[in-house]
Amino acid sequence: MERVLGIGGYFMRAADPVALGAWYRDCLGLDADENGLWRQDAGFTVFATFESETGYFGSRTQQVMINFRVRDLEAMLAQLRAKGADVAAETQDMEGVGRFGWVTDPEGNRIELWQPA
Repeated sequence: MERVLGIGGYFMRAADPVALGAWYRDCLGLDADENGLWRQDAGFTVFATFESETGYFGSRTQQVMINFRVRDLEAMLAQLRAKGADVAAETQDMEGVGRFGWVTDPEGNRIELWQPA
């Protein structure tokens, strides 16, 4: 059986694609090239489905949520707050899985940040 090898891309609509791309670069350090290619560090990628009524993604109109792995969640959240980003006050610890925090980008997309255990 053929199977997928990994995530090849993540695409999103934006009212101002240039500004949103700059936010991801400047606030999260996502340094994609002019073609959108980003060489990420090796690690796990979680693929999970949620009930349609979940509030986990923030707004119920948001159908998907991207999760970025980070080395130091507290440092990343502090960096985002310093840049004026909309950072959720709460964090979550899951034993054996890691720590989670959330930020909402300028277009209203909730993003999960994960510091693996």
